[in-house]
Amino acid sequence: MNTQEAVERASKEKLMEDMKIVVADAEDLLRATANQTGERIVAARTKAEESLRAARMRLAEAQASVVEKVKVAAKTTDNYVHDNPWQAMGIAAVVGLVLGALISRR
Repeated sequence: MNTQEAVERASKEKLMEDMKIVVADAEDLLRATANQTGERIVAARTKAEESLRAARMRLAEAQASVVEKVKVAAKTTDNYVHDNPWQAMGIAAVVGLVLGALISRR
């Protein structure tokens, strides 16, 4: 996985978290206005419920897509490590040294 893919995945995960918060807030708002009456309130609640339902579906689809991509990345990494064990150990050692150096500076 390159840096661009990592940034995109992090952005998608952040977007999904934000969407979950928006959905939860909308659900709270709908519960809070459950006792309100009037034609405009009922119409607004109906529209909000439909939008919320659609947002939940899109969120579930996005989450399934991210999970599938993570599974593919994990499988690709697993195959690479099995096919190139010495290179994988070398890469892991270099990453460990870099992280150790960065941590020791602080």
